[in-house]
Amino acid sequence: MALETGNVITFERTFTKEDVELFTKVSGDEGIHHLTPDEQGRLVVQGLLTAVLPTKVGGDYNVLARTMNFEFLRPVFTEDTIVCRVTIEQYEKQERNRTAVTASFRCHNQLKKEVLTGGFAGIILDKIT
Repeated sequence: MALETGNVITFERTFTKEDVELFTKVSGDEGIHHLTPDEQGRLVVQGLLTAVLPTKVGGDYNVLARTMNFEFLRPVFTEDTIVCRVTIEQYEKQERNRTAVTASFRCHNQLKKEVLTGGFAGIILDKIT
């Protein structure tokens, strides 16, 4: 699908214990809540790992991010399925082979509770030089 203002892109992901372990290695975020399971055997997923959900859209459409903002509303746990809904607020061709993109997003868990909201803005280059 080609992007345009008003598009809504939705996708979901279930975070696993292995995801948290890999992100812990890469990020060095070793908070005890990421390493020690709760009474239900779940780990808390790192906030920035949760934040990869909306950034996936940027990657899918080759957006070079300029700004990103995140509001973490509640914890995400391993085995939670998060649905992310990204709305393209602006998609505007500009000079010199650039397209400006601005988007907002809302993510909720399988219980329909919002866990993350925010937005991002960036550009898409017709070709990278």
